[in-house]
Amino acid sequence: MRALRRLVLLAAFGAILAALAWAAWFSLRPLEPPRIPFDFTVKSGASLKTVARTLADEGLLPEPQTFWLLGRVLGKAGSLQAGIYRLSAPVTPLELLDKLAKGDVLPIEIAFVEGTTFRQWLAQMKRHPHIRSTLDGLGEAEIRSALGISEPSLEGLFFPDTYRFVAGTTDVEILKRANAQMVRRLARAWEARDPGVPLAGPYEALILASIVEKETGQSGERASIASVFVNRMRKGMRLQTDPTVIYGLGASFDGNLRKRDLQADTPWNTYTRDGLPPTPIAMPGAASIAAAVNPAATEYLYFVGRGDGSHQFSRTLEEHNRAVAKYQLGRS
Repeated sequence: MRALRRLVLLAAFGAILAALAWAAWFSLRPLEPPRIPFDFTVKSGASLKTVARTLADEGLLPEPQTFWLLGRVLGKAGSLQAGIYRLSAPVTPLELLDKLAKGDVLPIEIAFVEGTTFRQWLAQMKRHPHIRSTLDGLGEAEIRSALGISEPSLEGLFFPDTYRFVAGTTDVEILKRANAQMVRRLARAWEARDPGVPLAGPYEALILASIVEKETGQSGERASIASVFVNRMRKGMRLQTDPTVIYGLGASFDGNLRKRDLQADTPWNTYTRDGLPPTPIAMPGAASIAAAVNPAATEYLYFVGRGDGSHQFSRTLEEHNRAVAKYQLGRS
C-alpha cells in the first residue's frame, strides 16, 4: 500500500513538473502572428477566456486554454484593458499578457478641420467606429451640461486638431479635450493681442476669428481679412460678410446665396445688424485666432474674391466696385 502511495505521489509530482515545464515552455515560446501587422480588439468587459478563444480562432494561439490558465496563475486575468492592439513581430505569451494588462493599445485618431461647425463635429464623431456616442439626440442645453460649458452657444469653443484616443472613448471626452485646448490657445492669443483691437474680450476675438476662418482661402491673407473687419468696426460700418448670413440660414441654406437671403434678418446677418454676430460661426484654427487679435495694419475696408482663392483688397468703395467688375462680373 505504501509503495502504491509513493507511486501515486511520484506520478502526481511528475505531472506537476510536466505541467510546469509545459507552462514555462509555452510562456516563453514566441507566438507567430498570422499576419504582420496583426490587429485585434479587446472589448470593454471582455474576459481573458473570451480573448484567448478569439486569438486562437484567429491563429495567434495554438489553443486558448493554456493562455487562459497562464493568465489566471499570474493574476492578470482580471486586469485586461479594452482597446485595439497591434502586434508587429512575434511575441511570447508572457509579453502578450503584459501588453494586455498595461493597455498598450493602438492609438486611434480623429481629425477636425478648421472652419467646420459643431454640428459637423457631432456627425463626424457619430460615424467614427471607435468613438462611443453619448450625445446623440440630446439638445444643446443638455450637451452644454454634459460638457460643463456655460457659454450660450457651443459653436467655436473647440479647437480643430487631430486627437488621439483609445477605442471606446466617448464623444464627451474628446470634446472636453478640444475645449480645454481652445481655452488655452485663446487665452494665450488674447494676452498677446494688439491693444488697439476693438474687441471686448476673448469671446469676441473667437467670433471674429471664426469669420476670418470662413472668409480665408489662403493662409497669407488672414491678417488682411481680419484688418478689413477691424477697420469696419472702428468706423461703425456693418461687417457684411456672407458666411455669417449662411450660418444664420442654417439647414435652409441650399448652397446658393441669394439677394433675399442677405435681406432675411437673423441674429447672424451682418448685412442687417451692426457689429459682430452673437456667437462664432465655426471652429477657427490657430492662424485665424492670431489674425483676429493681431490684424494687419491696413486701410482696407473691402475685399472681393479673384476666383482663385485669393482676394483683391480695396480702401474705397470706388476701388471695390472696380474690383468687383473685374473679378466677379468679368469686365476689364
